[in-house]
Amino acid sequence: MTAPVVLTLKENFRMNKKIISLAVAGALAAPMMVSAQGTNVTMFGSVQAEYATVDYQGLSSQAHIGDDTGRSRWGARVTENLGGGLQAKAHVEYGFSTGGNNIGTARERWVALANDGWGEVKFGRVQSPFKDFAGGMTIDPFAYTTLQASGSGGTMTASANGLGSGAQGFVNSAARYDSPKVEGFSFSGIIMPGDTPRYDPVFSSSQNSGGEDGEWDFQVAGKYEAQMQGHNLGVFGGYSRDNISTAQKTVGVLNSEEVWRGGASWSFQNFKLNGQYENINNAVGAATCTNAAMLGNPDSGNADSRSQCNSAMHLNGDGQLWFAGGQYDMGNTSFIAQGGMSEAKSVNGVAAKREVSSFTVGAIHNLSKRSSLFGGYQRAMVDDKNAIFRDSDTYTVGMRHNF
Repeated sequence: MTAPVVLTLKENFRMNKKIISLAVAGALAAPMMVSAQGTNVTMFGSVQAEYATVDYQGLSSQAHIGDDTGRSRWGARVTENLGGGLQAKAHVEYGFSTGGNNIGTARERWVALANDGWGEVKFGRVQSPFKDFAGGMTIDPFAYTTLQASGSGGTMTASANGLGSGAQGFVNSAARYDSPKVEGFSFSGIIMPGDTPRYDPVFSSSQNSGGEDGEWDFQVAGKYEAQMQGHNLGVFGGYSRDNISTAQKTVGVLNSEEVWRGGASWSFQNFKLNGQYENINNAVGAATCTNAAMLGNPDSGNADSRSQCNSAMHLNGDGQLWFAGGQYDMGNTSFIAQGGMSEAKSVNGVAAKREVSSFTVGAIHNLSKRSSLFGGYQRAMVDDKNAIFRDSDTYTVGMRHNF
């Protein structure tokens, strides 16, 4: 017979203390189970701070510690299994800057239905396929830093209406569909039937996506990915249309905006190459940048002297942008070189042709799967310097932690 185990009061207290500590640690490390019926709630986020200096020709340099590009965020994801492979989802996310006292600005907010067989449909405030699906931020390793390609970087559209690749750019009142991948092919699309200005009145009525007469703006994109003998290949393309409303016509917007995008990516072992081209006709939203993409300070009405929207076209004008980048991974460190050019064609009697070219070099070092350091240099060169558009030098070093 096994002898009974007798615990003293002191030993019992120590054991209970260990059990409580393990339970708390487990709750913090794993997604929180809300119910026993297949519903999961996951808290997530990212915190970033960088010391960035932006030096515009003829102006005093501007230094900042914080996160003006809006990488820092926190939020929650909800998933519920409905049976038969169907899931209900919800996503709520807010952004903030580590350099200020803003406690949260709206990012993505949507509900969705998903199935492995037919894909996912989202309803609410979403990201555009040009941002997170086909090119855009998916091929820019410096996205959400002051070295980013969009906006002041000048090599990707960063529309304030959310249809481009701009940091903190989101599309209000939208429905988005993402397909499953079939034989390497997948596609995504959004449509905006809602009255966007009623949800975000800060945007100019002349450059906003959507409108009070609901002009049904939309964007579609597709891509193909394959692996062959250790080579990872991908090609992508898309089309975006911002239909003008009656209200926009009254303030001088002439035609609906059309944007075509195409690009490709290749990687082999430690090397990676990416490229993208965008053609803009009748710029409406593409004549703007988000505050975060142009390093603007919304608290001062974009009066921050670091603000410069190098990727913008002239309103009602045409233009093009191209981007190319290379990356080499050595251990936990990635070395990056990228650049490109934007060309805003002239609009008769209103605006002259403008070209901006830029190049960026830097590195990202992963301290762990969640924490990283980054830094680098960016040079932007403008061919028609004036009070607004000037050559610039940007230096930054920063740290990011994801949770």
